[in-house]
Amino acid sequence: MSLAEVAALIAAIAFLLVCAAVAVPLLRLRHTVDAATETLNDLNDRLGPVLTNVNLTIESVNTALGQTKETLDGVNLQLARLDAITAHISQVTANVANLTTVVTSAAASPLAKAAAFGFGLRRAAARRRAAAEEAEIRERLRQERRERRSGGAR
Repeated sequence: MSLAEVAALIAAIAFLLVCAAVAVPLLRLRHTVDAATETLNDLNDRLGPVLTNVNLTIESVNTALGQTKETLDGVNLQLARLDAITAHISQVTANVANLTTVVTSAAASPLAKAAAFGFGLRRAAARRRAAAEEAEIRERLRQERRERRSGGAR
């Protein structure tokens, strides 16, 4: 065996060792790829029903949103009607306030005069009664004094 043959044999053995060293990680990588493929297939099988349920949920939500929009449109219509009613009530309230002011000013003056006249009349009558009673009492007291004087002098 010549030196070239020995060198070729060493190179072949080195190549064989390199191939063996590379084969082990490649085999492990193959197992990893197989496990990842199996996991993806399992995930795909499980996601099918979940995605179906998600689609059904989204359709239900879209239906509910459509109904909510219709309800809100109805509410907005009712609010517009309520705004019109509120405006009319505001006008009626202003008219009633104005009418109350007019009636109060028209009726208050004669009523106040009549009340003041009635008060003055009652007060004058009470004073007259008090003065009459006072005069009567004074007259009785005078008569009693006179009677005592005239009764005591006899």
